[in-house]
Amino acid sequence: MFALADRIDALARAQPAAPAFLGDAGSLSWREYAERSDRFALHLAALGLSPGERVAVMLPDGPGVHVAFVSCEKAGLVVMGIGPRAGREEIRHLLEKSGAAALVSRAKLRDLDLRTLFAELRASGLPLREHVVIDAQLDASEACYSDEAASWAAKIDASELASRRLGVEDLFLLNSTSGTTGLPKCVTHHQARWFHFHELAALSGEMTPRDVFLSALPAPFGFGLWTAHFTPSALGAPCVLLEKFSPEAALAAIEQHRVTILAAVSTQFIMMLNSPALERTDLSSLRVLYTGGEAVPYERALEWEQRTGSLVLQFYGSNETGALSRTTTRDSQERRLTTAGQLIDAMHVRLRDDAGNDVTASGRGIPSCRGPLACRSYYGDVAANSKLYTRDGWMLTGDIGRIDADGYLSVVGRTADFIIRGGKNISGPAVEEAVSTHPAVALAAAVAWPDAVYGERVCVYAELRSGASLTLEGLTRHLELRGTTREWWPERLVVVDALPRASGGKVAKGELRADARRRAAAG
Repeated sequence: MFALADRIDALARAQPAAPAFLGDAGSLSWREYAERSDRFALHLAALGLSPGERVAVMLPDGPGVHVAFVSCEKAGLVVMGIGPRAGREEIRHLLEKSGAAALVSRAKLRDLDLRTLFAELRASGLPLREHVVIDAQLDASEACYSDEAASWAAKIDASELASRRLGVEDLFLLNSTSGTTGLPKCVTHHQARWFHFHELAALSGEMTPRDVFLSALPAPFGFGLWTAHFTPSALGAPCVLLEKFSPEAALAAIEQHRVTILAAVSTQFIMMLNSPALERTDLSSLRVLYTGGEAVPYERALEWEQRTGSLVLQFYGSNETGALSRTTTRDSQERRLTTAGQLIDAMHVRLRDDAGNDVTASGRGIPSCRGPLACRSYYGDVAANSKLYTRDGWMLTGDIGRIDADGYLSVVGRTADFIIRGGKNISGPAVEEAVSTHPAVALAAAVAWPDAVYGERVCVYAELRSGASLTLEGLTRHLELRGTTREWWPERLVVVDALPRASGGKVAKGELRADARRRAAAG
């Protein structure tokens, strides 16, 4: 099993002019991919960054973010992948949690001035030493060197750089995942798990090097990793990337580049179904849509197959577990659209009850697994790891599943306090913690508001302090000023005299979820 950087170098020799990436942020050939990642790896090593140090990469989707990831791999550095929608609070947390020594970013991203933010975070005591500001594809870079960094440049040569490369079993990336409490956790990734995942994906979708991918997912997260960073390169196939998703842009790119495999969360393909552009777009090249991130809605998935002629497939799992089951092109339509697919033998899936006991024989419980697709742990988080695993070392999901006699898994509920908006897990407690910083809020509870496009939106029920008032606009403005990640901003606000309590004194979220469903149904 070769590391990804070795595979890209081999493709640069075998098909140098063939495209590795296409899209609105520009194209990149395999030779350019290899050469730019070589140059940037040398640049990072010349900054004095030692093998194993963490480098935070916060870039919009496009070829540049993948070049940055491979550059770090070649320089023996571990990427801390930060999503392009992260707010100041989340960025600080991830930099602190990972102990990142450097940040690779644009000068500005959305409304964030990252030069200023870097200076503020370094001054606050974070171990950041270097800030490398780059353009879209790492064709040029501007490094904010520390005083001692310049002396390193002459000490690094190509042979030393080659000795620093990471192997497939080494830690190569950390990314964030929404926890059920507090700020995101950092999930550890080694390349071997993603190459195992690729082998399953290639079989499930009958993939070949002649395929053309379009990945509409952010690069640092699991779904984006396998559909843009690993599987296209493993096959030697091109991948189309969109710096900013819109249904019209995605549809136009499918037609223009003759895309055969589309990867998009359920919200994105539903937006494409709802777009008037669908009827006037030639989608005859498309044969497979990989989706997921949340429950795949049967009626809309069926509509997608009927209107596009492509098959809807999915993997069921998480950032931590990788995958526990998958559907394939060989499954019946009923199996593909009504289940999460057949269990993956190598993941040894078992069902557990709330106490961690094996209840697989009953056919219903919390899925757990142990196998090559799983991450190794949360990074530097003993308390979180104790909750991720059973006492005997099996990794748990946050769902309730059912397994039928043929080994097909169906997800029938959730145990974790998540709101799944457009495929992104949003921590209810994290939203509550942020909302509770508003001076008018005495107590807050975040629940899912049903939505036909996004699946769920963030709804907050708020109990206010005496004499206070609050509007949704005022609340989101407060969160914006605090630097709270946008995905945590409520889209519905319900002010109540008092939040309902369960018998144990906790907020009765079941009552609030039921109320949100009633309100949503009433329009």
